[in-house]
Amino acid sequence: QVQLAESGGGLVQAGGSLRLSCAASGRTFSSYVMGWFRQAPGKEREFVAGISRSGGSTVHADSVKGRFTISRDTAKRTVYLQMNSLKPGDTAVYYCAASALSTGPATNNKMYAYWGQGTQVTVSS
Repeated sequence: QVQLAESGGGLVQAGGSLRLSCAASGRTFSSYVMGWFRQAPGKEREFVAGISRSGGSTVHADSVKGRFTISRDTAKRTVYLQMNSLKPGDTAVYYCAASALSTGPATNNKMYAYWGQGTQVTVSS
């Protein structure tokens, strides 16, 4: 089992940047595929980015491709989401998630059994 804690959210102007962090407890961090999802008010939770266990493979949603980058640091048991060129449409609660089922980056939230509490990102125009 793994516990996840996100940080790094906040208020930023359009065009700005933020880096989200997700710290994982436990010794088996490298056993999990990790992902970032987001949920805006009144909308369903959507996939943002995923990264394989080794970090060698990543997937990003089309809506963030070229602006967001997911990465992981096994030694620090932390996964990151670097967000550049932020837009008001990126405003949402961002969640970190861990999957023990997937063999590669997973885009389906049903593949992820462990979730953080979320961190709010607000982008003003």
